[in-house]
Amino acid sequence: MEELDDVVAELRRLVDARPAEAPPSLRDARPAKLTEQAKVTELVRITKEARPSTAPLLGDSRAQQREVQPPSPQAKAPSAPPPATPTAPAADSIGKPDPIRPMSPRISEPAQRAVSPKEEPARRPEPEILERKTPSALQDAPAKRDQPSARGGEPPTQEIRPLSPRMPEPAQRAVSPKEEPARKPAPEVLERKAPNAPKDAPGKQDQPSARVEPPTQEMKNKPVLPGVTIEGDRGPLLAREVPGGGGPTGTGKGGGGGGGNGGGGAFHKRLGPVDLSASLTAGLRAVKKNLIAVMIFTIATNVLVLAIPVYLFQISDRVLTSRSVDTLVMLTVVIVGAVILQSIFDAIRRFILMRTAVEVAAQLGGPILSAAARASLHSNGREYQTLGDLQQLRTFLVSGTLLSLLDAPMAPLFMLAIFLIHPDLGFIVVATALLLLAITLANQRATAKPFGEANTSQTKANLHVDSMSRNSQIINALAMIPEAVWIWGKDTGNSLKWQVIAQDRNIAFASLSKGVRLLTQVIMLGWGAYLAIEGTVTGGMVIAASIIAGRALGPIEGAIEGWNQVVQSRAAFGRISALLKESPLNFERLKLPRPEGRLDVERLLFVPQGTKRVVLNGIGFGLEAGDSLAIIGNSGAGKTTLGKMLVGSILPTSGSVRLDLMDLRNWDQRQFGESIGYLPQDVQLFPGSIKANIARMREDVDDGAIYEAAKLADVHELIASLPHGYETFVAADGAPLSGGQKQRIALARAFFGSPKLVVLDEPNSNLDTTGELALSRALQQAKEQKITMVTITQRPALLQTVDKILVLVNGTVALFGMRQDVLQALAARGMSLDGGHFGNIQVK
Repeated sequence: MEELDDVVAELRRLVDARPAEAPPSLRDARPAKLTEQAKVTELVRITKEARPSTAPLLGDSRAQQREVQPPSPQAKAPSAPPPATPTAPAADSIGKPDPIRPMSPRISEPAQRAVSPKEEPARRPEPEILERKTPSALQDAPAKRDQPSARGGEPPTQEIRPLSPRMPEPAQRAVSPKEEPARKPAPEVLERKAPNAPKDAPGKQDQPSARVEPPTQEMKNKPVLPGVTIEGDRGPLLAREVPGGGGPTGTGKGGGGGGGNGGGGAFHKRLGPVDLSASLTAGLRAVKKNLIAVMIFTIATNVLVLAIPVYLFQISDRVLTSRSVDTLVMLTVVIVGAVILQSIFDAIRRFILMRTAVEVAAQLGGPILSAAARASLHSNGREYQTLGDLQQLRTFLVSGTLLSLLDAPMAPLFMLAIFLIHPDLGFIVVATALLLLAITLANQRATAKPFGEANTSQTKANLHVDSMSRNSQIINALAMIPEAVWIWGKDTGNSLKWQVIAQDRNIAFASLSKGVRLLTQVIMLGWGAYLAIEGTVTGGMVIAASIIAGRALGPIEGAIEGWNQVVQSRAAFGRISALLKESPLNFERLKLPRPEGRLDVERLLFVPQGTKRVVLNGIGFGLEAGDSLAIIGNSGAGKTTLGKMLVGSILPTSGSVRLDLMDLRNWDQRQFGESIGYLPQDVQLFPGSIKANIARMREDVDDGAIYEAAKLADVHELIASLPHGYETFVAADGAPLSGGQKQRIALARAFFGSPKLVVLDEPNSNLDTTGELALSRALQQAKEQKITMVTITQRPALLQTVDKILVLVNGTVALFGMRQDVLQALAARGMSLDGGHFGNIQVK
C-alpha cells in the first residue's frame, strides 16, 4: 500500500507540473457550445492525439474495459471517484509493471462482457443516459476530491462531466429495457453474494461500495426469465401455481373445493330431491311423444300398402285391356317408388321404437333400482326383479307385436276401401274382424292365470340363484350343490309347467285366428267371383279386395300370436308403476342442519311381516352427543335387529328412533346416510378397489377424506402393506382379503365422511389380537372426536372403551346405565363369563 501511495503521489505531481502541455483542442473545448455527442467525439480524438506516449497503457485499459458491463443504476455506488483525463505516466515508471492496471472500475471481472468491434456503434449510449449516471459519481466527499485519480490523471473538469465513471467510449453501450433486468442483478442479492468482499480503505468504510463480488456458480446457472429481476423471482415454491380445488383441509389458492376437514365436507355434491313417480311420468311422456311420431309413419306406411292392390287392379282392368306399354311403364315406376317409400317409413318407425326403448331404460333404470333397494328392507329382495320387468318392457317396445297393435287402428281404413269396392265384401271383412276380436278376448282369459303362475315361479327360481351366488363358498364346502340345484329345479319346473299350459292355449287360439283369416279370404274370392260373373265387379277388384282384407285382418292376428308379450309387458309395467309410486323416497324431506349425534329410542316394537313373534318390545334409552354405548346380550336377544333400526335399515312396527330429536323417517334419506356409519355383522364389500369401498363407491370425494377414515379406523398400515395399496381390487367374495381384513376396511367405510353416529355390530368377530388392538384405538379416537358410538358385542374386552352399557334379554331392556353401575349390577345378579363371552343373563 505504501508503494501504491508513492506512485499515486508521483503521478499527481507530474500532472500538476505540466498543465500547459494539454492540447489546445482540450483547452478550447466549450461544452456549452457543443452537443453532448460532439463532446464525446472530441474527447476521444483528443485522447488519441495528445497522449501518444500512453498508448500502451491506454490500450491495455481499453482491452480490459471492453469486458466491462455498464453497471445498473441500482448497483452504482455514490462513492465512485470522478473520472480523470488520461495522462502520460511518469518517466521512471515507463517499462515497469503497471501497479495501477489491476484497478479496474468497481465492477468485478465476471460481470464484464467482451464487445466485438461490430457492436461498438450500437454501444454508444445516448448523452441523456450518461448524464443520469454521472451525478452520483461526481458528488463525492470533499476529502475525496483532492485525491489523485487512480490513473494518475488530472482531476475532472467541467468539460468532461458527461463521461460516466471509468467507462471509455468503446465499452459503453445502450441497454434495451428488455435486456436490462436480465443483465443487471438487484443490489440486495448481489450484496448478499459478496460477504467476502475486500475491505476498502479506512476513509471509505462509511461509504457504500460499488464493488461487487463475482456471482457464484449457482447464480450463473440459475435461469432468469425475461422481465423478472433476481429480487422479483418468487422461487420454485411461490412461482408454482397452486391448483384449485383444495386438498384435505379445504385450502388452496384459486380453488374453492373443500376436503376432509375443509370448508366442504366429503359429501359436497348432493343429489337433488328424489321423485321416483315423476321419473315414471317422464318415461311415459317420452314414450307418448315418440309414439306420436311412430303413428305418423305408421299411417303413411299403411296408406302406401295400398299401392300393391291398386297396381294389380290397374294391370287387370286397364293395362291388359288397352295393351298399352307406356301405361304399364308409368304405372310400374309409380308403384316402385311407393314401395320404396313404404319400406323407408317402416324402417324409420322401427328406429324410433328402438330408441324409445333405450330412453325408457335410461330414465327408469336408476329410479327402479333406488326404489328396489329401499323396498328390500321389508322383504326378501324380490323388488330387484323389477329390473327384469324393465327389460321386458324394452323387448316389447321393439317387438312385432307392438307394430301389429299400432297397425290395428288402420284396419277401418282398409275396410272402408273394401266397402268402396263392394259392400258385400266389406261386411265379410267386418264380421271376420269381430270374430277375431272375440278370439283375442278368449285367449287373454285362458292364458292370464298360467302366465301369472309361470312368472311367480320363475321369480322364486331367480331369487334362489341369487342366494346360491352369495353363498357359493358354503355350498361348495358343505357339498350342498345337489340340494341347491334341486330347490332351483323345483321352482323352475313349476314355472315351465305353467308356461307350457299358457303357450298351448295361446298357440291354439293363434291357429284358430289364422284359420279364420284364411277362410275369410277364400270366402271373399268366391263371393267376388260370383259378383264378377254377375258383372258387378271386375276380376281386378276381387283380387285387390282380397289383398286389402288380408292387410286389415293381419294386425289382429299378430296381436293374438303375441298376446303373451302383451300380458307380460302389462304386468311388468304394473309392478314398475307400483314400486315407483309407493316408494318412500318420493316424499321430500326438510334439509336439516348436520346432526350433533344425540340419539333417542322410544318404545320400539318390532314384529316381522308374516309372523307373530315379537323380536323387540318396549325398547327405550337415550344418548347424548359423543356418548358411547355397548349393547350386550345372548344370541337371539334382538341386538342385531336393534342395531339395524338405529341406522334406519329396518323400520319399527311402532315406536321411534330419533336423531337430534327428529324421527329417522322424517330425515332426508341421503342426508341421514351421510351423517351416520354402520358396520353390519355380515360384512360385505363391493367389487372394486379398497379406495372405492371406503368412499362408499362415490367418485366425487377427496382422497384426503378416504385417508382420514382409514387413519381413524387404524387400518392405514394394513392397506399400505398390500401390493397395490388403496387401489387393491376386491372381488365379489372379498378376495384377496381375509375376513378380519374385510371387517377392518368396512370399519373405515363406517367412519368415512366424519359421521356423527356410528353403529358397529360385532366389530371384532373376525379380528385377531392385532386387529382388536387396532379396533380399541379406533374406538378411543372416535370418542375423542365426539362421535356417538353404539357397539354391539358379546365380548367384554370392548366394554372398557364405552361410557354406558345396555343389556338386552329376549327383546327387552334388562339393564341400562353407566358402565360401572351396570357391571356391578350384573355381578350382583350372578353374571358369569364363559370363554370370554357373556353367559346367560336372566332378569331377576
